[in-house]
Amino acid sequence: MSGSGQSHKTSNQGFKASWVYAMAVGSAVGWGAFVLPYEWLLSSGLIAVVAGFVIGTLLVGVIAINYGYATRSLPVTGGGIAFALATFGRVHGFIAGWALMLGYMGIIALNASAVTLVLRLVIPDMMMQGALYEISGWTVYAPEVLVASLFLVGFAYLNIKNTAISGRVQVLAVVLMLLAVATVLFGTGIHYVTHQERLPLLPPDGVGFWSAVGAIVAFAPWAYVGFDGIPQLAGEFRFSANKIMRLLVGSIVSASFLYVAVILSAAFALGGQMASFAGSSWEIGHAISSVMGRFGLVLMVLSVSMGVLTGLNGFYVAASRVILTLSRSQMLPASLGRLHSIYGTPSYAFYVVMAVCLISPWFGRAALLWIVDMTSVGIAVTFFYTCACAYKLGRDGAVFGMSVQQKSNAQRIIGILGMVISVGFLLLLLLPNSAGALSLPSRYMLVLWVLLGILFYVVRRADLYRTSDAELRQVLFDQVY
Repeated sequence: MSGSGQSHKTSNQGFKASWVYAMAVGSAVGWGAFVLPYEWLLSSGLIAVVAGFVIGTLLVGVIAINYGYATRSLPVTGGGIAFALATFGRVHGFIAGWALMLGYMGIIALNASAVTLVLRLVIPDMMMQGALYEISGWTVYAPEVLVASLFLVGFAYLNIKNTAISGRVQVLAVVLMLLAVATVLFGTGIHYVTHQERLPLLPPDGVGFWSAVGAIVAFAPWAYVGFDGIPQLAGEFRFSANKIMRLLVGSIVSASFLYVAVILSAAFALGGQMASFAGSSWEIGHAISSVMGRFGLVLMVLSVSMGVLTGLNGFYVAASRVILTLSRSQMLPASLGRLHSIYGTPSYAFYVVMAVCLISPWFGRAALLWIVDMTSVGIAVTFFYTCACAYKLGRDGAVFGMSVQQKSNAQRIIGILGMVISVGFLLLLLLPNSAGALSLPSRYMLVLWVLLGILFYVVRRADLYRTSDAELRQVLFDQVY
């Protein structure tokens, strides 16, 4: 395994529990949480939207329990990749890694583009000038390309140089976001109580209630993706892996609060006047500002800004660990797993993430959304692998790379339930007539992504199998002992 002399080491800085929690919450709650509720309320109604999120939270919660169990047993860097490899072997480890790498990078690119959307709202005259070209109905402006690129470079530099600063910034941003959203919910709630506005409770005519609920449930893997970044960092925890279950569940509950709080705030502010805000550049922001004044708009801009920046930072960290794990196992060139000689961070992995994502601002947000939509499939696939690993741990007490531990019938059942839920998420995305079915462009992108993965696997196969089981066990699972 040439070039991997230090690849089994992890960052010499490490992550505190509060940083890891903030990474998960900040990754799960991004731009969509503050923009999409208007569309959800319009197409599904408040009751169906809240019901869909409650059901989605419970379903993802089951998967989170499986993540917690698997991570506690295998507290190593790599998360879903390590779980898939340990349970099913190298081919499946590569599939999980390919899914996560593109999934995380797609969301990083989306968050970088969302930074420019926030600035479009705040300083539109400055951002929407110097038009370059149009892709799929979306005009690409020079200032937006520049700003998105600067943020991508800046967050790469921040994470390469100092894990502590990155973690502290993440915690501060998540706290600010929670406080701002709670204040908006309180303000719009007072308005609703005092004015007795009519709420958009039910789906529009012609839309079935459970169909509306299903569309929201199908969004759950995308809504909560980010909590699965916690296991990516398990080999670098400064705390016991026994805390992992509480961190995972806590991050999902916090993300669920943020989603539902924004949905309720939007419903309270919009009332029965949803049509009057149609066509606005940001329907929810304008509705809340009409109720709470400029203070409400400032809080919303603060919230969405923190959501975007925490997502960008959190997924940068998670994606770098995916590349680190793939390089350690020879699925990617070993050189990409090198750590910085001073900071001990996976600097080469950050460079790869940055280089790939720097292409995205030139494609425009409309085309980027096709890629991001299909990444939900990859996340759901990784959910399945993790639940399968947890099931096998419960049944046999061990997987490849670890000593035998106590078996658990309860975990075996939870693992089966998690696998069923994961398959359900996949069906919601892939079945043509499903409420959450992927668009045709996203399906084309998915096929292209699979074909590229097959090609890349063929190229790397010899290197992957040249590594013996003993070597693979040492570089990926040495932290277990």
